[in-house]
Amino acid sequence: MALLELYTEYNRVWIPDAEHVWKSAEIMRDFHFGDNVLELLLEDGTHYYPVDPSKPQLPPLRNPDILVGENDLTALSYLHEPAVLHNLRVRFVESRIIYTYCGIILVAVNPYKQLPIYGDAIIHAYSGQNMGDMDPHIFAVAEEAYKQMARNHKNQSIIVSGESGAGKTVSARYAMRYFAVVSKSGSKTRVEDKVLASNPVTEAIGNAKTTRNDNSSRFGKYTEISFDRKYRIIGANMRTYLLEKSRVVFQADNERNYHIFYQMCSCAHLPEFKNLRLCDADKFRYTCMGGDITIEGIDDKKDMDETRQTFSLLGLKEDFQSDVFKVLAAILHLGNVEIRNSGDDKSSVSPSDPHLAVFCELLGVNAEGLVRWLCHRRIVLVAETVVKPMPKKRAVNARDALAKQIYAHLFDCIINRINTALKVPGKQHAFIGVLDIYGFETFDINSFEQFCINYANEKLQQQFNLHVFKLEQEEYMKEDIPWTLIDFYDNQPVIDLIEAKMGILDLLDEECLFPQGTDQSWLQKLYNYLDANPLFEKPRLSNEAFVIQHFADKVEYQCKGFLEKNRDALYEELVDIMRASKFPFLASFFQEEEQSTVTSKGVKVRPARPGVKPANKQLRTSVGDKFRSSLSLLMETLNATTPHYVRCIKPNDEKLPFEYDSSRVVQQLRACGVLETIRISAQSYPSRWTYIEFYSRYSILMLYQEADLNDKKQTCKIVLQRLIQDPNQYKFGRTKIFFRAGQVAYLEKLRLDRLRGACIIIQKHVRGWSQRRKYLRMREAAIILQQYIRGKRTVRLEAFFNIQAWAAVVIQRHFRGYRMRQIYQVVRLASITIQAFTRGWIARKRYKKMMEEQKALVLQKYARAWLARRRFQTMRRLVLNVQLSYRVQKLRKKIEEQFFAACSVTQVVDESILGRIAENNIEIQRQDHEKEVETLKGEIKRLKEERVSLHRKIEEGGQVNSDLQEQVIQLTKHVKVIPELRRDLNNLQNQRNNMDRKMKQQSEQARGIGFFIFTKQTSSPAIPKDYLGMLEYKREDEPRLIQNIILGILPQPKGVVVNMIPGLPAYILFMCVRHADYLNDEVKLKSLMNAIISAVKKVIMVRLIICLLAFICTEFMKQNTPRQKKNCLQNFDLSEHRQILSDLAIHIYHQFITVMEKSLTPAIVPGMLEHESLQGISSMKPTGFRKRSNSIYEDSDTHTISSIIQQLSVFHFTMTQHGMEQGLIKQAVKQMFFLVGATTLNNIMLRKDMCSCRKGMQIRCNISYLEEWLKEKDLQSSNAIDTLRPLSQAAWLLQVNKSTDEDAKEITEKCTELNSVQIVKILNSYTPIDDFEKRVTSSFVRKVQSLLQDREGSTQLMLDTDYRFQVTFPFSPSSQALELIQVPNSLHLGFLTRI
Repeated sequence: MALLELYTEYNRVWIPDAEHVWKSAEIMRDFHFGDNVLELLLEDGTHYYPVDPSKPQLPPLRNPDILVGENDLTALSYLHEPAVLHNLRVRFVESRIIYTYCGIILVAVNPYKQLPIYGDAIIHAYSGQNMGDMDPHIFAVAEEAYKQMARNHKNQSIIVSGESGAGKTVSARYAMRYFAVVSKSGSKTRVEDKVLASNPVTEAIGNAKTTRNDNSSRFGKYTEISFDRKYRIIGANMRTYLLEKSRVVFQADNERNYHIFYQMCSCAHLPEFKNLRLCDADKFRYTCMGGDITIEGIDDKKDMDETRQTFSLLGLKEDFQSDVFKVLAAILHLGNVEIRNSGDDKSSVSPSDPHLAVFCELLGVNAEGLVRWLCHRRIVLVAETVVKPMPKKRAVNARDALAKQIYAHLFDCIINRINTALKVPGKQHAFIGVLDIYGFETFDINSFEQFCINYANEKLQQQFNLHVFKLEQEEYMKEDIPWTLIDFYDNQPVIDLIEAKMGILDLLDEECLFPQGTDQSWLQKLYNYLDANPLFEKPRLSNEAFVIQHFADKVEYQCKGFLEKNRDALYEELVDIMRASKFPFLASFFQEEEQSTVTSKGVKVRPARPGVKPANKQLRTSVGDKFRSSLSLLMETLNATTPHYVRCIKPNDEKLPFEYDSSRVVQQLRACGVLETIRISAQSYPSRWTYIEFYSRYSILMLYQEADLNDKKQTCKIVLQRLIQDPNQYKFGRTKIFFRAGQVAYLEKLRLDRLRGACIIIQKHVRGWSQRRKYLRMREAAIILQQYIRGKRTVRLEAFFNIQAWAAVVIQRHFRGYRMRQIYQVVRLASITIQAFTRGWIARKRYKKMMEEQKALVLQKYARAWLARRRFQTMRRLVLNVQLSYRVQKLRKKIEEQFFAACSVTQVVDESILGRIAENNIEIQRQDHEKEVETLKGEIKRLKEERVSLHRKIEEGGQVNSDLQEQVIQLTKHVKVIPELRRDLNNLQNQRNNMDRKMKQQSEQARGIGFFIFTKQTSSPAIPKDYLGMLEYKREDEPRLIQNIILGILPQPKGVVVNMIPGLPAYILFMCVRHADYLNDEVKLKSLMNAIISAVKKVIMVRLIICLLAFICTEFMKQNTPRQKKNCLQNFDLSEHRQILSDLAIHIYHQFITVMEKSLTPAIVPGMLEHESLQGISSMKPTGFRKRSNSIYEDSDTHTISSIIQQLSVFHFTMTQHGMEQGLIKQAVKQMFFLVGATTLNNIMLRKDMCSCRKGMQIRCNISYLEEWLKEKDLQSSNAIDTLRPLSQAAWLLQVNKSTDEDAKEITEKCTELNSVQIVKILNSYTPIDDFEKRVTSSFVRKVQSLLQDREGSTQLMLDTDYRFQVTFPFSPSSQALELIQVPNSLHLGFLTRI
């Protein structure tokens, strides 16, 4: 569609305005080709805009409101000056957003107010994000530079420019702070802190108050931040450009000298400054010229303390600081040296001048020589040398030149020392340069400084244009779109005018070579040589100025002072005096410096002409030539890096917060290249959409057949070819669709028309339904009225019949009552009779039951007595058996002792005697055991008989009482003791057999050797029952145990681990610990515990730690069961390991949380914010150069809310299967939900495109899915959903109406989890998706702010995603018995021995 066809009724345009630069107007009538006027409607009435019919030059069209306020200016459909100006105003004034992208440029508007958007939380939020993923920010530019350096291994540059007061220094400072935070050096030198500490020092000696800025940088600075191969800061280096030395000796009204002078004067009373003999700043000539010596809100004394601290942090010792302060104080005293007029073009200085004495004392110079050469000059002729007195004016100039030269040398010395301090050992792998340089300047009176500044900006603008042109070409080539040459402004002619042969600088240097050269003679040469250049003009009303047509504007320069400032001459006599100073620090400033050729590597920059080389060694290089050389070196550096641009804008001259002066802003936009970027983009295809974005946004314009296609790319092509007939208005790339200017607005118009038509259809049906409903109600009412009127005629007749009917009813009532009373009396008599017989039968039955119970009690008494007697007899027999065994052992030991005594007397004993004794003993024991066995058999037989009789009695009495049956069951259980007695009998028989075998072996050994030899038993004593549930291992098997049970258990197959008892490794380890405790082996126990702790640190085993704590932790042991207390250690106290294990458990839990966070974090923002879970509700909007989507058109695997829920389910399943306590699972889930809520809310705060009503609906839908997941997993009691309350309230805030006072009150009442800063940020960032939505007005935001004034709490914009809830480890007693635990073969623990 042609652009001319868009000038239709109701569309809006921009027309020029003297006050606001541009103002909006609405088209009243469609414009057609050939019309000579465009009818417009302004606020003050109708306006007719004249148009040339042959070549219509129509006013620029205004973008739809839906496109206003975009993050990227290149997303606008109409790219022109008024659109850019209006978009910046809406973002800055209404949304309070100071950063905006313009293609590759970040436009930063100075808010003149501290904003909470620069904290460490904001830095971490932008770290790792792609440029365009978040709202525009200086941190986004810094992250992009850092990422490209790491990815492409190429040096980067951030070029920060703007006029004085626009915020260049602050922006550069934040960029360097970002690098310092995200790339920690990790070394003890803390290089990043030193890099940041250099800012206060350079600002103190290089910044000053001007009429435009309270902290204006009066020099250019390029800071190279060096990184190693791991991309950590290892150092930095600063290069400075064009220090404004004239400020040392002269300041305009309402301006100040450099901050350091006022800081020193504020500390003059301190002891360390007494020897400098300073006083208040208003007592020194060099600090009181501007009038006001203070700055509102600035404490010079406090700043001085900060300056001194940063000196120390940089490693600049007290001696160096003292020397610096001496030189600075001497400069102040030099300014107060009074030079008197002695007449006849002579001048003099009083030798008794107190300031002169202090100056000479501080710097160690000869006072007599200084007095002489301040007022005299030596002229060297061919035959003689003449000393000529100077008039007062030239003497004052000489004094000021000396002060400027000393300060310039001091400035360079401090910068060099800072660079030395910022150098650390290590090889630089890459660097990021931050250029903080003055922007284009034009004042009422422009001199040599403004000329050099504008010359530098011409060079930077040329480099910028070439870079933009190159990126544009690369974008077209990447998308396979034919490249057509775009005409862009080339300012090479202006640069040639300044630096080419016989250019302005060349003529200026030439004039400086002549001793009698003046500014007027130089200006005349300019008129003669450059008059034919179209970019050079001679003012009509002045013969002391010249005009240059710069890329930004015409600038008129006053030639006065050009030669003096370019020469920057200081008489040799004064230099010699300074060189002869007894103060080495000062003398080093004026030593002879040998010129060295500077060779540089990098991309070559096309020079306008070769550099001028001096004819001889003594020929001094001019300031202009030095500046040109340093600028050339800077351009080489920039061209060898990838540049990133930050353009700082000053919104008003009064420094009022969030006040927008359109005329001042547009002037800076023209000067900083923003509009040139827009112009280059507008010449080709400025609007660029990915296929997915186009499909999502304009699917409403598709036909049913088109929307049904599977290939979305082909669908977009078909739809676009149908909607826009002219194929030249768009191009199809590989991943994007490129549109000409205005085509997106046309598509938005079609979309709005379609939506408007759909709304009309919906309204038609709704209104029809409403009218039909109203008609039906009226019809029903009419019918009722008709029925009432018609029924009135038969009222009397119906009344007669009603009376007759009522009389009949009364008669029926009385008769039926009589009948019912008769029936009731009969039924009552029968009931009483039945009750009497029933109650008698129940009483007899109760008596019979009581008798049966009494008899059962008697039987129970005798049965219990018999059981008690039987238990006593059984226990007595067992005791007798034990006594018998014990006495047999005692007897054997006694015999053995007697035998040993006999062996001491004689060596040979009759073998037969011992055999008989042994046989007799064995026989005696055998007989005793046989008797006991017979007795037990008889007892068993008797018990069986008794059991049979009892069974018979129980069967007979079972029908009498159920309680007696329970007693019989108990008796049956007591009878089950018989098998235990059998087992005891078998054990006794086995013991007897063992004793017989041992006795035989001992007898055979005694016969073989002729005497008895008794050896000690080598086997371990039997472990009592109290020590069951232990595992024995050898010390050399300890590493295998740790490897198999802790380190090697993770790689096992999933089924092996899951099917084991939860916490099995802990049980096994504790069983090993118990065995070491039983053996009372302290070394073995400590070695095992240390090995366990060391191994657990390498893996995540929360369950293992909790199980171990249950046995050794005092708090857990209080809750142990008696069985667990029985298994606790008996010989050792592991309290020394208790705190270690507790800390280790907390560390492992946090490590576990960190692992889950790393897995979950990538899915949070795409799933909670970007994915559209509600079908049919699209929040897609046009995007600009900085796009989120960089993929091809096919659907790729993206994270959704289902991805988050699936990941949470995996976490829950894993924790459950590995036996984690339910309480700990709830705490972990609560931590994950907090992460989801905090991350999502932080992204809402930093992404304006996510602040819309539809996005609020999406978020609340996703929250409901998470709540359903909690219910499904039975985790509602974890309070995890409470952590999402801030996010839920933010989503509600996006959806609620935001217009009236009641709405403001409701917002303040319901958004209790959000602080005032967050609420205001969401309101300011609210972005309508369609024209049907309304923006939040500034008055409403101010109303909400007033209601939130008294709210207490945090004022932080971001939530801390690293916050951890306090973890408490729940105690859950284990039901596992240690003696019953089986060790699986899969663990390969065969070297463990069960005890």
